[in-house]
Amino acid sequence: MHVPDGFLDAPTSIATAGVAVAGVALALRGARRELDDRTAPMAGLVATFVFAGQMINFPVGAGTSGHLMGGALAAVLVGPWTGILCLSVVLAVQALLMADGGITALGTNITLLGLVAVAVGWGVFVALRAVLPKRLSMVAPAAAVAALLSVPASALVFTGLFAVGGIAPVDLGTVLTAMLGWHLAIGVGEAVISGLVVAAVVAARPDLVYGARPLLEKRELEIRSARGVRA
Repeated sequence: MHVPDGFLDAPTSIATAGVAVAGVALALRGARRELDDRTAPMAGLVATFVFAGQMINFPVGAGTSGHLMGGALAAVLVGPWTGILCLSVVLAVQALLMADGGITALGTNITLLGLVAVAVGWGVFVALRAVLPKRLSMVAPAAAVAALLSVPASALVFTGLFAVGGIAPVDLGTVLTAMLGWHLAIGVGEAVISGLVVAAVVAARPDLVYGARPLLEKRELEIRSARGVRA
């Protein structure tokens, strides 16, 4: 969903740039609570994986492109604030060094892929984690559903931005149909990939998955309590 230059007017691009700057600034502060000796190396791996996934780009019509986003995956693996930083770095490198996404639209792309996708993905994941059985096996399905919903959510926000400040000669209905139609399909693919990646990491090293930490802490407390009772 890399937005190109000249797709939105200057006021809208400036507004989204302001939102992106504010979001990244908050993420820099919030990431201090998430980063540790386990999360920091994982963040680099997540950024690399997302970068590679987003390079598989294809047009979806109306002048925009579609690809995997990785917002929900990053949030579940390294935390929402660190996930925002990972996505922002990836998008900045792509725009500045690879001409993937417009430079004037960098704020828009960070807002959509770095803020909206991560926020929606993390919010859905936390909500599902609260209602699903408190087992590690539920982390991957929750991450998959979060990824599925985060993709069309970002597409819908983009359509709203285009309705407000779109200057490309494309009908709003065409943009809405192309974005939501294709990104619902992309969301299914992203759900499968996110679920498989999270499941693999949970199976090997659940302590590396930020979204699984509350479940691990609860399990440790239950083990300690059981030992105390036996004693």
